[in-house]
Amino acid sequence: MGTIAAIAIGFEIAVNRLAAKVDIKDVGRAYVPGKPPALTTRNIMAKKSRTKTRTRSKPSPDSGWGSALVKGLFQPGRLLVLAAAIVTAIVIRITVGWLPDLAERDEYIVNATTVEVTSPPRMVPPNFVQQAFERSDMPEQMSLLDESVTQRVHDALQRHPWVAEVSRVSKQAPGRIVADLKYRRPIAMVEVARGVYPIDPDGTLLPPADFTVSDAQRYPLVEGVVSTPQGPEGTNWGDPAVNGAADLATLLESSWEEFQLEKIHCRPGLSDSTPAFELISRGGSRIMWGCAPAEARPGEPDAEQKIQRLRKYLKHFGNFEKPDGPYEIDIRHWQEISRTPLTVGLERSVR
Repeated sequence: MGTIAAIAIGFEIAVNRLAAKVDIKDVGRAYVPGKPPALTTRNIMAKKSRTKTRTRSKPSPDSGWGSALVKGLFQPGRLLVLAAAIVTAIVIRITVGWLPDLAERDEYIVNATTVEVTSPPRMVPPNFVQQAFERSDMPEQMSLLDESVTQRVHDALQRHPWVAEVSRVSKQAPGRIVADLKYRRPIAMVEVARGVYPIDPDGTLLPPADFTVSDAQRYPLVEGVVSTPQGPEGTNWGDPAVNGAADLATLLESSWEEFQLEKIHCRPGLSDSTPAFELISRGGSRIMWGCAPAEARPGEPDAEQKIQRLRKYLKHFGNFEKPDGPYEIDIRHWQEISRTPLTVGLERSVR
C-alpha cells in the first residue's frame, strides 16, 4: 500500500507543475524597465477601455480545457486507482510466470493408449487406435486443454478401415478421451488372382491382414470377379459385381447355413452394370439366382420370392442334391423351378 501511495504523490506533484504552466499567461503590455508610460489623459482612457474589454471577454477555451483536464483526471483519488491498476498488472504478470503449465501435467496428457473406444468385433486388431494415430501422423502425446484434440482424434479414427462411423468423441478427466464408434463387419470374401479379400455389406474393402485362413472360411466366398480393388482399405471395391455379391451375401446371411451354401458366383449380365449371380451349395449344385437383390428384371421374381422358392425346394427334397444331383436349379422363372442334373443333362421341372 505504501508503494501505491508513493506513486500517487508523485503523480500529484507532476500535475501541480503542469497546472502552473497551463495557468500562467502574459496578459500585460510590454514596457521598458525604468521608463513607466506617461499618465496622460489618453493613456488613462485607453487603460480603462482595455480593463472593461477584459472584464466582458469570455475566458480562453484553451485555458478552460487545460484546467478541466487537470482537475478532472488528476485528482488524488483517481491517481490512487490508476496506480493500483498498474501495480496489479505487474503482480499478475509476475505471478503467471510462476504458475505451472497445466498442459504438461500427466492428468491432462492423452495418447493412443488413453483413448477409450466402443468394444470392437473380434476381427478388429486390439491396437487399431494406435494404427489410426499412425495413419494420420498424430503426435505421440496431446493435451486435453487443446481445443482441437477431440476433432483430431475423431478424424484419425474415421480414417481407419474398420471404422464405419465415429458417433461422438468427448474429453474425460483424468487424461482420457472416450469415442463412440460403429464398426464395419465382414460379410464375404472375394477371390481374385492375387488372393482373397474381405468386404463388408457395402462392398468396402477390409484389411486382409486381419484375417486368418480359418477366419476366411467362415464367410461366403465370392468368385468370378475379374476386377481388383480400386482403392485402399476402407474404400469401396468399385465393381458392380462385388457390390451386388455383397448385397446378396447380406440378404442370405441368416439363411446361409439353412441352405447349406458355400459360394456366390458372378456371371456377366446383360451389361457390365447388371451382373447375374449363382449360388453354389456345399454339395456342388448351382442355383441360378439372377440379378442382385437391389435390381429388378421383368418377369423375374423379387429377392424374397426367390428365398421362399428355395425353402419350398428344400422342404420337398431335403437338400439341393437329392435325388440324383448335383443339379443346376433355376429359380428365375415366374411360374416354376427348373432343374438339370449337372452329370446327365436331363431336364426336369418342379412345380
